[in-house]
Amino acid sequence: MKRRKNLMSVLVPLASVLLAFVIGAIIIAALGGSPVQAVAYLFKGAFGTPNNIASTLVKATPLIFTGLCACFAYRCGVFNLGGEGQFIMGSIATCWVATTWGMEGPGAMLLCLLFGALAGGIWGAIPGFLKITRGLNEMIVSIMLNYIATLFMGLLYTSVLRDGNVPQTAAVPDATQLQRIVPNLRVTWGIVIALAVAAVVQYFLFSTSKGFQLRAVGLNMTAARFNGFDVNKIILFSFVISGAIAGLGGSVELLGTQYRLISGYAVGYGFDGVAMALIAQLNPVATVIVAYFFAVLRTGANTMQAGTGVPTSVIDIIQALVIVLAVAGFALVKLPQIRQWLVSRTGKSKKEEK
Repeated sequence: MKRRKNLMSVLVPLASVLLAFVIGAIIIAALGGSPVQAVAYLFKGAFGTPNNIASTLVKATPLIFTGLCACFAYRCGVFNLGGEGQFIMGSIATCWVATTWGMEGPGAMLLCLLFGALAGGIWGAIPGFLKITRGLNEMIVSIMLNYIATLFMGLLYTSVLRDGNVPQTAAVPDATQLQRIVPNLRVTWGIVIALAVAAVVQYFLFSTSKGFQLRAVGLNMTAARFNGFDVNKIILFSFVISGAIAGLGGSVELLGTQYRLISGYAVGYGFDGVAMALIAQLNPVATVIVAYFFAVLRTGANTMQAGTGVPTSVIDIIQALVIVLAVAGFALVKLPQIRQWLVSRTGKSKKEEK
């Protein structure tokens, strides 16, 4: 049973990707392009040179953080759709510390990362606190907080922390920025931090008693409460840690890639993270893989357009198709009729082996 479930967790996303690419190929052919050539340029743009590989890792880093943010909260059975706002609040706290405290160097960088995670955790705690105390819907509250965070960021880079005539903040000092792993490539130690966070989340969820309690609440809150678990405390904890992960991601993005707050910063990261967590079936390691796949598509899209004339919007369609097909596929295999058919097929296979 468990083996079949694990197999379906791998097959459904793979089938979704293949079907999405088939549909994308049909669209490319209808536009007068060559699907084979387009795919070749797509992967050339993502892997063709060391700089392209580094750019793919840079694009994957924020997606990993927001994906892990959604993954952690959803494992507790709560829906944190505020990853984007928590990501932004982490960036705001980092920018404030880096540009106004007059500190530079590794110590300042660590302080920025700490404040970024703290700001994201506090912002994530708000929908959790309102849920357990007032019974408010956490999805609505967390989405509204995204708008508040975005507007607050706009206030900062247009007035309070504005640098000169351009609506943007001052840049993070060079000595405080995350250093590059390889001097001539864009990729920084931020990707290492993202992978380390994924490993910690994986270990916590599946190898600790607290992680078991969190997953138990996510599976059945009523049963968990009757078994003596402090459900409200665990729910609030899941929101705080989920927000802290996103806030840390915002800090890493600001220190390693963007360096300043500007218009359009972090748009869409939160909902992208939710989609990736769902495709990965709330598995932290799988979330990293899915985030990297989406980064490959986004990095290679411009090269594909330059080489073949196929618009980058085709890649957006493929990404959307992967999300829709994967979520629909997982919903389909959970239907009683499909599950019964799979069980019967597994039973027949075992009999044939004997």
